[in-house]
Amino acid sequence: MKNTALRFTFLLITIFKLNAQEELPIIKTDSLREVVITSTRIDLPFKENSRTIDIITAADIKNSAAVTVADLLQQVAGVDIRRRGTGGSQADLYIRGGGFDQTLLLIDGIKMDDAQTGHHTLNAALPIEVIERIEVIKGPAARVFGQNAFTGAINIVTKSTLKNSVSVKTETGSFGQLNGAVTVGSELENSTHILHAGKMTSNGYRFNSDYKNSNYVLKSVFNKNAQPIEMIATFFEKNFGAANFYTPTSWGFNEYEETQNSLMAFTTKFQSEKFKIQPRVYWKRNQDMFLLQREDPNFFRNFHISNKIGAEANASYRSELGITGFGVDISKVYLRSNNLGNRNRFMTTLFLEHRFHLIDNRLDITPGVAMTYFSDFKFNAFPGLDVGFDITDNLKAYGNVGFTYRIPTYTDLYYYGGGSAGNPDLEPEEAFAQELGFKFFTPKLSATIAVFNRDANNLIDYIRQDTSEEVFTATNITEVNTKGFEADVAYHFKLNNFNQTIAIGYSFLDDNISEQNEELSRYSLNTLKHHFTTRLSTKLFKNVSQNIIYKHAERTTGQSYNVWDASIVMKLKQVELSFTASNIFDADYIESGFTPMPPSNVLFGMSYKFK
Repeated sequence: MKNTALRFTFLLITIFKLNAQEELPIIKTDSLREVVITSTRIDLPFKENSRTIDIITAADIKNSAAVTVADLLQQVAGVDIRRRGTGGSQADLYIRGGGFDQTLLLIDGIKMDDAQTGHHTLNAALPIEVIERIEVIKGPAARVFGQNAFTGAINIVTKSTLKNSVSVKTETGSFGQLNGAVTVGSELENSTHILHAGKMTSNGYRFNSDYKNSNYVLKSVFNKNAQPIEMIATFFEKNFGAANFYTPTSWGFNEYEETQNSLMAFTTKFQSEKFKIQPRVYWKRNQDMFLLQREDPNFFRNFHISNKIGAEANASYRSELGITGFGVDISKVYLRSNNLGNRNRFMTTLFLEHRFHLIDNRLDITPGVAMTYFSDFKFNAFPGLDVGFDITDNLKAYGNVGFTYRIPTYTDLYYYGGGSAGNPDLEPEEAFAQELGFKFFTPKLSATIAVFNRDANNLIDYIRQDTSEEVFTATNITEVNTKGFEADVAYHFKLNNFNQTIAIGYSFLDDNISEQNEELSRYSLNTLKHHFTTRLSTKLFKNVSQNIIYKHAERTTGQSYNVWDASIVMKLKQVELSFTASNIFDADYIESGFTPMPPSNVLFGMSYKFK
């Protein structure tokens, strides 16, 4: 660890002495106010939205010292990413204390939920090279997105164009990490294309933690001069050693997993002065192969393939009474599994909401409802209400209430093995949530404060009846109350005429899950009670920027840890050099299950952009 710190300090001093002649792009610190939230039917600038939404911009991504989306989301207060190593091989996504099955991931507004299990949510996350921004919607969002958005949703918005360019990136570092990627942008007369291909490999930082990850993304816009049709196609493959990902060391297993995730979607938009409709068709596929003994595939092997085929249309209409949003989403899920069986599910969801403007447009009221039919869980409705009031041009008060809902995954219902058992008699989870907050924005200072409460029924937990049982069985537990507080502040200032940013986030979470079944429950373990994050992005010399990220976590189990990351980026015309140090002070901690997180490690990178 001392050698790593010395190398890091030496590199800092060396780079600070460099003074190249080309300026880095200047980032507008007030541009966030104008970002339009695109994942909803009613398009609204970020400033006007009456919900708690965090925006991670392209500039934030650049200054994050993150290699994957999983690393990036860890820096958002209220978002708990529980990783089992480096490279994003297995990372679970939690928002405001909900489970990994209770958060919805979207790609350009396309729902990426998986009927098998929420463990695969972040397998669909895009490489950061093609991301324009990430919208983090906190709180119940079933009224807007449907049943999987129980505690929140993450929408990854891809870049619209890279013009005519070719970028090549290579990285190498600790644990035999070797990464490479090529990103191509092409602007033709009547079409636009973005192509990305990448590979991430590592020998692992401990026994059986190696991985080989591949990712491919193609985004095209055809007929852009008349009626544009947007296509996105992705394919991600992750093959990784999974030592103690799901079982403790004492059980003596040597686990291994291979996953594939792919998406293909076509979208277009018809728009007039008052009316907009956006139809879409999509197909999502997930494949998961798991071995309990890596050396012996016949000992215990799970193999699942799920397909989701869907069509949706979202529309909005502007009138003197405000904006009406409405839509329909129809999909069919097919699962083929040697453990879960062969399953089919048909789903239809209707959406309706209307945004009223009163008191000279200072007050906005948006009631809405989503109504869903499941072929195996029948009909359900999720009503909700958002209210916002502009106290001044820069200060907004807002509140929202809503019902939310989640049907069990096929793993919850039918799985058996590795100390866990499903339950085909499970009931859907339900909750009623409330939130009150304030937003403040100026070019130099932005801040959001929110308090929230969630009363849930029938939450699905894996429990044992007594300590003598080895198998945890999926069970509906009774009432669970979750309440919390969140605050985010960002301050932008100049030093030596260079832009500097300090961002701070804090979240507090309290629930009564552990009080109900403390010794026998898996669900209650590891809830993130206190979460503090801060990022200092500085620039002291031309073409050189530095970023320091600090994360403090305290979980309900009593475990607490502090993690420091840092990065330096230097740009010399078409070449960009980067140095990233993770877990600088060698914290010893676990985010999920039985898997210790990596010790101090470094990653060196170089990219070249052909003009």
